[in-house]
Amino acid sequence: MSGAMAEVSLIDVSTYLPGEPIGADYYAQFAESDELRDNVMFRAPKFRHHVAPDETAVDMVERAAQRLIERHGRETIENVDVLITHTQVPDMAFYGEGGGIAHRLGMRPSWVLDLHNGGCAAFVLGLRMARQLLSTGAGHTALIAIAQNAAGQVFDQPGVRRKSQAAVPGDAAAVGLVTVSDKSPILDVECRTYGEYAGDMTLAIDPPRKWWQAGPGEGCIGFTETKITKVLARGNRQVPEVSFAVCDRIGLQPKDIDLFVSNQPNRVFLRNWREALELPPERHRDTFDECGNLFGAGIPVNLDRAISDGQLKAGEIVLMAAFAHAGDFAGAAAVRWGGRS
Repeated sequence: MSGAMAEVSLIDVSTYLPGEPIGADYYAQFAESDELRDNVMFRAPKFRHHVAPDETAVDMVERAAQRLIERHGRETIENVDVLITHTQVPDMAFYGEGGGIAHRLGMRPSWVLDLHNGGCAAFVLGLRMARQLLSTGAGHTALIAIAQNAAGQVFDQPGVRRKSQAAVPGDAAAVGLVTVSDKSPILDVECRTYGEYAGDMTLAIDPPRKWWQAGPGEGCIGFTETKITKVLARGNRQVPEVSFAVCDRIGLQPKDIDLFVSNQPNRVFLRNWREALELPPERHRDTFDECGNLFGAGIPVNLDRAISDGQLKAGEIVLMAAFAHAGDFAGAAAVRWGGRS
């Protein structure tokens, strides 16, 4: 491909929440006192959803894709050129879900890419990759598929669900359809890697062992007061930083964007980011009390809700931003929404 790069658009998103909502009382029956019980990071949402015991990440993505198929036709999905995936807990340790998703949805994509390191910012990273590939001639259509399935698998283990961290996550899946088009253009994307923080998110098992070794004890996230303080500081800084960078390049003040959609680790981050961008609550969409921390699925789930509810209208600009893990990655993307056909 020569000359100017083609314009690329986020055409649509579709999502899936597994099972019935699980209330906070579910965790109350298991809760034990721990040193982090009162930490702001672990103030539980009212509800969340859990993946079913035998439900795979591929199952979740297939279910999330159904509304895209209904709105755009099965042929559109089957003809996807670029498949970009992220799964919080892969169904198989040695490879991602791309092959299984492609087979289940009848695709023969030229590109299959797994964004395991994207974490809570995986949807933004997926937009950047899809935009880059499609704009330079790698194909016409991309599908970004996100599966967050840790809540019902990792955090609901009998030994883990007694901890304060267990009540916060929820499960969901989402897909985003990206095409060469000027209908709903991706205006700009900023992604930053903070390699000095890689490894600060750890898996804690008692007694200690590697995650793949057999033995007693269940794995959970290795939180400490010191680590939490660092993560709060990093997240509070990084999400506004990447958001301001994108807004600066598209010539718009953050306070003037029509809708802000972020990941949603807890209420403190949501409030702090909104205040940093000088946005009122009604222009920052979240589903924290309905769904909990959705990790990488948080942005597309909230974007889908905002579109379906009419909160985001054709011609308006949505800014998406998130940080990942303990702060080793962050990203933001702006889209001028063209409406759902």
